[in-house]
Amino acid sequence: MPDIAAVKAALAAQRIETPSWGYGNSGTRFKVFARPGVPRDPYEKLDDAAEVHARTGAAPRVSLHIPWDRVDDYAALAAYAKERGLELGAINSNTFQDDDYRLGSVCHPDPKVRRKAVDHLLDCVDIMDATGSKDLKLWFADGTNYPGQDDIAARQDRLAESLAEVYARLGDDQRILLEYKLFEPAFYATDVPDWGTSYAHCLRLGPKARVVVDTGHHAPGTNIEFIVAFLLREGRLGGFDFNSRFYADDDLMAGAADPFQLFRIMHEVVRGGGLDPAAGVAFMLDQCHNVEAKVPAVIRSVMNVQEATAKALLVDAGALAAAQRAGDVLAANAVLMDAYNTDVRPLLRELREERGLDPDPVAATLRSGRLERIAAERVGGAQAGWGA
Repeated sequence: MPDIAAVKAALAAQRIETPSWGYGNSGTRFKVFARPGVPRDPYEKLDDAAEVHARTGAAPRVSLHIPWDRVDDYAALAAYAKERGLELGAINSNTFQDDDYRLGSVCHPDPKVRRKAVDHLLDCVDIMDATGSKDLKLWFADGTNYPGQDDIAARQDRLAESLAEVYARLGDDQRILLEYKLFEPAFYATDVPDWGTSYAHCLRLGPKARVVVDTGHHAPGTNIEFIVAFLLREGRLGGFDFNSRFYADDDLMAGAADPFQLFRIMHEVVRGGGLDPAAGVAFMLDQCHNVEAKVPAVIRSVMNVQEATAKALLVDAGALAAAQRAGDVLAANAVLMDAYNTDVRPLLRELREERGLDPDPVAATLRSGRLERIAAERVGGAQAGWGA
């Protein structure tokens, strides 16, 4: 049986990175519902992230998105984060919102547009240098909507050339994390549509390039835990963008739509050694909170990842291996289901109390009056986010 002390130690060491954009107004392309108290600049986003970390004890890193989080002095922003017990995590590029990118960015047929996109990525590496960030996270909206619109193979050549220039700029301790997405906004052919395409480009680039698995970016029925197991085995799993999906890239709270899937993913992470910091797996959230309050939703997401991880740590690895060796299908499945059906909330409450935290992080935030206070204080200026 698993050692509960070891389970608690692993949970206490887990770090979950929250997204700066998750604290702003965001949602669907049809409508974004603004809420009072939403941050107006990156500094207020860090204030909200500090509240999440203070309540959970598990979220000290914050991803930035450029240009959404552009400031004049990134070293000062990093120092501000440190003062609040945080550090700046992955730098996310944006090559999908300028009009020039209508036909793509790094895969665009016009070399001038490709130059603009690559220069932006190089600027993001400069920001990494200033903030101390180790990861450059890349997602490209590049693709085509119609057969014959562009040369599919030529676009892959342009992508490889652009990535190689950025890779050469990385410092010794910096990485590229290459994300993929099945579709949207390109509906005929997406230039990085799946983990295999991302993996192939990472292999060509070198050891400082790894794949990011976004749990909302797959075709229905895709076995995401297989992808996780494969990439862990190959040493090429760079991280996750955790969210939930019912239909496609819904970006709902992690674990909300299919908590059993999140457990299965975390089981492969635990089994493959992915919780070890040496594995270099970044556990990041990538979510849009449109109809719910931002900070409580991020806290709930962190808690959901913690619960899935706790259940994965409770899997009796010895009993599972014995059943697998014996070819006992039902017994092997029962070992997993026993762990999944365990109510780990008392364990996590106990762990939080041992660490001097409130056992119920969401309730603690709601009781604190902070949400009402920032709603009163953050009046005027422009709220962070994007309209629809």
